[in-house]
Amino acid sequence: MKVTIVGCSGSFPGPDSPASCYLVEAEGFRLLLDLGSGALGALQRHTGLYDVDAVLLSHLHADHCLDLCAYHVVRTYTPEGPLPKVPVHAPAGASARLNAAYAMPDEPVLENSFDFHRLSPGVRHIGPFEVTAAPMNHPVETYGFRVSHRGRSVAYSADTGESAELVKLAHQADLLLCEASFVEGPGLPSGLHLTGRQAAEHGAMAGAGTLVLTHLVPWYDRARVLEEASGGGFRGRLELARSGAVYDLG
Repeated sequence: MKVTIVGCSGSFPGPDSPASCYLVEAEGFRLLLDLGSGALGALQRHTGLYDVDAVLLSHLHADHCLDLCAYHVVRTYTPEGPLPKVPVHAPAGASARLNAAYAMPDEPVLENSFDFHRLSPGVRHIGPFEVTAAPMNHPVETYGFRVSHRGRSVAYSADTGESAELVKLAHQADLLLCEASFVEGPGLPSGLHLTGRQAAEHGAMAGAGTLVLTHLVPWYDRARVLEEASGGGFRGRLELARSGAVYDLG
């Protein structure tokens, strides 16, 4: 089981990374966790343009889903003709949201390229993976994921404020990809995002093996996010997400 960070920038693409996208691979199956703004370009460094087997969308904010519109173009207008549909597991209203973003009424809609499945809390099987979805603490319908294969697991927070569900989802996970969008300061809104310290606290409570801080917003200093996380009580491997980083979970 291998996890590649395609994009880890929060809210919008940064100078060194597109927005959220993570490639999880096992047994030749390629699963994307989110496909945010700018991610399709960087994705091609890590897998073939036509080789994605399934997509999980955590929620419908643009920095987590918008490049599905670009991927629709890829799968509709290849020189050999349209490609088979890719399953997309997403919150309610995903096809309407993405068709509105595409906004080309005289062209094929995204249902021609993707087979949309509505997410709900619980376990489903996607290719060789067991995927657990759990609701996160964010203003729109948002799911965190735990993807497991042969005793190994990666947990992904998506976007969330403080969340007991995230702690349960990430329990004893080999790898936790946890958002750390905020730096410490007065007046931070609740139910929106985590600081580095809060991400580390969640990782510690979950007992995760490796904690990777992600959804890093370009206007904040990355070193400060990491420094604040170092005070959150996490005792495992702790690092900042980096576009192109690969984690081999065995």
